[in-house]
Amino acid sequence: MISKNFPKYILLLLCFVSSQIAFGQSFTLQGKVADKDGNPIELASVMVVSQGKLSMTNLKGEFTMQLQSEDSVKIRFSMVGYKTKTRVLHWPKGKQTLLVQLSDDSQLQEVVVEGKAKQHGTTEELDVKKTKQGPSATGNAVEELVQTQAGVSTHSELSSQYNVRGGTFDENSVYINNVEVFRPFLVRSGQQEGLSVINPDMVDGIGFSTGGFEAKYGDKMSSALDITYKRPKKTEASVSASLLGASAYLGLATKKFTWTNGVRYKTNRYLLGSLQTEGEYRPSFLDYQTYLSWQPNKRWQIDFIGNISDNHYNFKPEDRETNFGTLQNVKKFKVYFDGQEKDLFRTFFGSLAITRHLTPRTDISLLASAFTTREQERYDIQGQYWLTQTETSENLGVGTYMQHSRDYLNANVKSLKLMMQHRAGKHKIEGALTYKLEKITENSAEYEYRDSAGYNIPHTGKDLKMIYALRARNELNAKRFETYLQDTWNFQTRDSIPTLFTLNYGVRFSHWSFNGESLVSPRAALTITPGWNRNLSFRIAGGLYYQAPFYKELRDTSLINGITYATLNQKIKAQRSIHAIASMSYRFQMLGRPFKFTAEAYYKAMSRLIPYSVDNVKVTYYGDQNATGHTAGLDLKLFGEFVPGADSWLTLSFMNTRMKLNGKTIPLPTDQRYALNLYFTDYFPGTTRWRMSLKLAYADGLPFSAPHKELEANPFRAPAYKRADIGMSYRLLDNSDGSRNTIFKNIWLGIDCLNLFGINNVNSYYWVTDIAGQQYAVPNYLTGRQINGRVTIDF
Repeated sequence: MISKNFPKYILLLLCFVSSQIAFGQSFTLQGKVADKDGNPIELASVMVVSQGKLSMTNLKGEFTMQLQSEDSVKIRFSMVGYKTKTRVLHWPKGKQTLLVQLSDDSQLQEVVVEGKAKQHGTTEELDVKKTKQGPSATGNAVEELVQTQAGVSTHSELSSQYNVRGGTFDENSVYINNVEVFRPFLVRSGQQEGLSVINPDMVDGIGFSTGGFEAKYGDKMSSALDITYKRPKKTEASVSASLLGASAYLGLATKKFTWTNGVRYKTNRYLLGSLQTEGEYRPSFLDYQTYLSWQPNKRWQIDFIGNISDNHYNFKPEDRETNFGTLQNVKKFKVYFDGQEKDLFRTFFGSLAITRHLTPRTDISLLASAFTTREQERYDIQGQYWLTQTETSENLGVGTYMQHSRDYLNANVKSLKLMMQHRAGKHKIEGALTYKLEKITENSAEYEYRDSAGYNIPHTGKDLKMIYALRARNELNAKRFETYLQDTWNFQTRDSIPTLFTLNYGVRFSHWSFNGESLVSPRAALTITPGWNRNLSFRIAGGLYYQAPFYKELRDTSLINGITYATLNQKIKAQRSIHAIASMSYRFQMLGRPFKFTAEAYYKAMSRLIPYSVDNVKVTYYGDQNATGHTAGLDLKLFGEFVPGADSWLTLSFMNTRMKLNGKTIPLPTDQRYALNLYFTDYFPGTTRWRMSLKLAYADGLPFSAPHKELEANPFRAPAYKRADIGMSYRLLDNSDGSRNTIFKNIWLGIDCLNLFGINNVNSYYWVTDIAGQQYAVPNYLTGRQINGRVTIDF
C-alpha cells in the first residue's frame, strides 16, 4: 500500500513546498486612486488587513507598497466621503498596477421642489435679477434692492447707503465671497458717492439680515449683507447704457476655469441738473472688477477678486433760488456763488482665496485681502445770499459765507483669514481666524465764515472768529484679531408628520490693539416649521452685538480758541446692542399664484452709545460714550406674483428709537417712525415684451437740529420722504431659448420717469443767521423730475 500511495504523498509534499515558496515571495503593488471624474484623491487609505499593511496616496493619488504573495490578496481602498472599494489579486507576482476609482458616498435626500427657496434663520435671500429692468437713479442695483426691504430706510435717491432699524450707515457690514469690504470715509453727500463696490452684473447670490444675524458676520450692530459673485457655466456677456452711465460684462467659462469682468461708468451730471443749485456739474465715476476662479481638480479651488474704482466729483456752483415755508409764510433764499469743489475717491481692493476640499463634506480656505483708499476733498466756495419774506419783500438776512476744506485721508486694511467648514450629518459647523492690519492717516482743515449785514458771526466786538473751524492730523496703526465658531443644526421630532427645527448658534471673539478691548459675542437663532403646516414657520433670534470702533467713531473733538481739534480717543469702547427678535412667515397660494407674508418684531437694548449727528450722508461722532438707548419696531412684508410671472412686494415698517443723553431722552438722528415701500411689476395683457416697474416710497422725516450744536437741542423733524419712480421696458428680441441663429440673447429698450410727481424732498438744511442771531433752516432739496432712456443687450 505504501508503494501504491507514495506518488500521492510526493505530490502533496511538492504542492506544500511550492505554496510555501510562493508565500515567501514578495511583490510590488502600485497604482493610483481617483474620483469618478479622474481627479486624484490624496491621503486615501490602501490596506491589506491579512498582512497588516497600510499605505496612503500622495498628492497625485499614487501609492506603492511591498506585499507577500498569497493565493488571494485582498486590497481595500477607502477615504472619508467616498464608498469603500475592494480588489482581489490571485497569486500576484512581480509588479502589479491598479487604477481605482472611488464614487461619492452621498445618500439621496428627499427633494422638495418649490417656487421660492425657504428662509432658514434670519438671513433672507434676495434676487437682483428681479429689479434689473427697473428704474434706477444711482446704478447701484443691489443697494437699491436692499433699500426697499422691511426695516431699511433711505432718504436720498442719490445715495446707495441705508439705515437699518435705527442704525447709522456705519453699522452695516458687507461681505463679498467671505471677505469684508469697505467704502470711502470722507464722502459727505450722495452726489459724491458714485458707484458702490458691488457690481450687480457679477452677483450670483444676495443674503441680507436686518438683525439677529449669525456669528460669522463681523462686529456691526445693525445688518449684514452677504454677496456671492457668480461662476458662469458658459460664455456670456451683456452691455447696457443710459443717460446716467453705462456698463459692460463678460464672463468666460471652461470646465476648470471661469473669468468674469465688469466695467461701469456713471455720470449723474444730467440728474444733478435738476437740483436747485445751478452750476457746472462734472462728476465722473469709473469702476473695473474681475473675478477669476480656477478649479484644477475636485480638491482645489483658487479665487481672485480685483477692483479698481476712480471717482471724481467736480462742481462749480453759479446760483441757487429756493422757496420754502408755508402758504401763509413763504420765504425765498437766493444765492450767487464763486469758487469750486474738486473731490477724489480712488480705491483698490483685492482678495485671493485658496480652498482645499478635504472631503465632499469638509472645506478649508485661506483668504488674503487688501483694501486701500486715497481720498481728497477740496473746495473754496463763497456765497452772496439774500433771505426774503415773499409776502412783504422784507429782507430777513443779507450776507456772505465762505466755506473752505482741505481734507486728505489715506487708508490701508490688510487681512488674512483661515476658514473651515464641515458638514456632519445634521450639522454644518463653520469657524474662522482673521488677522487684520489697519493704517489710516488724516490731514484735515475746514472752516466756515459768515458775515451778515457787515457783521462777522459770531462776533465779540474785538475778535474775528469763524462760525466753524476744524483741524485734524491723526494717524492710526492697529491690529485686529477676530475668530468665530458656529453650528447650524437641523433636527426634527419623531411624530408621523415631524416638526422641523433649524438651530444656528455660535460665538464670536475679537480683540483690537488700539484700545486693548476684547469682545465676546454669543448669538443664536431657532426656526420652527410645524408638521401640521409646512408653509408656516416661526423664528426667534437673539444675541449680543457690538459696533467695534474703526476710525470715525474714534474722532473726539475739543474746542480751543474757537477752533475744533479732532483727535483719536484711545479710551473709546465698542458700542453694544442686545437683539431680541420674533418672526413668522407664511407661504400661500392666491389666485393660483405663490405669495409669502412675513412679520418680524424686534427690540434692541443699546448701551455705551457714541452720540452723532447726520448731515446728508456724513455721520459726525462726538467721540464720547455717554448715552444709552433702545430701538423697537415691527416689520411687515408681502411678497409674491401680484401679476402672473412677475415678482412684486410691499413692505411696511414701524419703529421707535430713543437715546438718553445727559439726563434727557431724545430720538436718535435716524428715528424713522414709519416707512412704506412698494415694488410692483406688470406686463401688458397678452404679451411679456412690454414690462412696467413701479417704485413707491413714503417714509417719515428724520429729526434734525442746527449744525455744531449739542444733540439735546434737537426739536425739529424734516418732512416725510415721498417718491415715485416708474419704468417701461420693451423686449425687442427674445432669444432666451437659443432658437434663433444670432449671438444676441435679449435686447431691452427702456424709458424711466424718475420722481414721477416732481416732489421736492428735503435732504438736509443750510442755516442762515441774521444780525440778531436768529437762524433760519433753508432746505436743500433732492432731484426733481427726470426722464432717463436705457438699452440693455445680453449675448
